[in-house]
Amino acid sequence: MSGTSVDGIDAVLLELSGYPRLGTNIQVPELSGPAPRFEILEHRAVPFADDLRAALLAAGRDETTTSQITQLNFWLGEALADAAADLAVSADLIASHGQTVHHIPYLDASRGWHTRSTLQIGEAAVIVERTGKPVISDFRPPDLAAGGQAAPLVPFADRIIYAEAGVRRAVHNLGGISNLTYLPGLDEAGVLAFDTGPANALIDEAAELVGKRFDEGGRLGAGGHVAESLVNAWLDDPYLNATPPKSTGRERWNLQQLPGVFELDAKDIAATVTAFSVQSIAQAYRRFVLPLGLDEIVVAGGGAFNPTLMAQLRAALAPIPVLTFEERGWNSAAREAAAFAVLGYYAYQGWRNTLPHTTGARHAVIAGKLSRPFVE
Repeated sequence: MSGTSVDGIDAVLLELSGYPRLGTNIQVPELSGPAPRFEILEHRAVPFADDLRAALLAAGRDETTTSQITQLNFWLGEALADAAADLAVSADLIASHGQTVHHIPYLDASRGWHTRSTLQIGEAAVIVERTGKPVISDFRPPDLAAGGQAAPLVPFADRIIYAEAGVRRAVHNLGGISNLTYLPGLDEAGVLAFDTGPANALIDEAAELVGKRFDEGGRLGAGGHVAESLVNAWLDDPYLNATPPKSTGRERWNLQQLPGVFELDAKDIAATVTAFSVQSIAQAYRRFVLPLGLDEIVVAGGGAFNPTLMAQLRAALAPIPVLTFEERGWNSAAREAAAFAVLGYYAYQGWRNTLPHTTGARHAVIAGKLSRPFVE
């Protein structure tokens, strides 16, 4: 998995104990027992090389030619294969989300968005060739073709892994984009999931203004002054006020899209966008989740390690407990990669692996495309 923070690749080796082997024709197992239901045997985080990261960010900003994207697809495929190589020796199947370089879930003529579409790169054929294992990739297009927004897809796996009877839990990811999955016990129909807006995307850009990849320790965000008037103005963004299902990405949440932000110095930008991310998340919970009843929020993603972001989030959502995955004894860094491993497994088995009511699709689909190694 390479997420919207574009900081690197998370590779996990996941054991689905109690589930049938690949290719076994059996009904989908019922959920039972405590969370999480699968065991992460190994997890490796592989940072992107500076030149690859710069190329991926440029592609997301529409600064890349067709020729460059074509090459970037295979370049990233090699990086994904490298990240998976050692773990693949013990694997039966590889699931690769790749990197989203553009996501257009709705039409917007002002942005030149005339066709709903999405593009994830990181050539699966390269991973197959390098590892000799089957690969499930290209997860998002089937849901988009069925009328959905192709996001969020992770909630299907969140329910499989983290839902527990009698517990109303939100699993929240603070990646480049902030997204949540609301799990009302084991009730599939009651699952609510959507992108709330920005998390680390704006904070990372603020850090880059002073030569850093991200706000390590939340020190930049803690050291500046929050321009409350800008935060309040940005909270009126139509996306933040739209009703789920909804999804978004870096193409919308970047500093260039925030009126007035460059009137501030770098530290104040960091402080202000940190506060904005927190307030946009809290606003989403107040409007769409808290009325349903909520026992706890469990947070994953890079933002879970930003103490400034987390302290503000806990204050904004009190008295609801806001815990990190690590405080629960879970692995936050592996959460999204593990989720796509589950989606890949379900796709290989021929089981539907989407929740259409969370994406807006007309019906559930089997999301993912299978690429197999050639056998003589």
